Amino acid sequence: MARKCDICGKGPSVGNSIAKRGRAKRVGGVGIKQTGITGRKFKPNIQKIWADVDGKKKKIRACAKCIKSGEVVKPRA
Repeated sequence: MARKCDICGKGPSVGNSIAKRGRAKRVGGVGIKQTGITGRKFKPNIQKIWADVDGKKKKIRACAKCIKSGEVVKPRA
């Protein structure tokens, strides 16, 4: 199962986690130094919800942004 939004297609993206140490110059230190870079993943907030798809009730995976913006139509009770 892919961690992907069925509405907008948003999925995981990659980036870096940068480790730093030291104290900033403006507060009396000698400056902040970078000590390492590690790869990381940014995961979207995917929810499984019931939605109205082509007039039928269906379970889909949608990101929180699509749910909040109203792009997902929830079925009536």
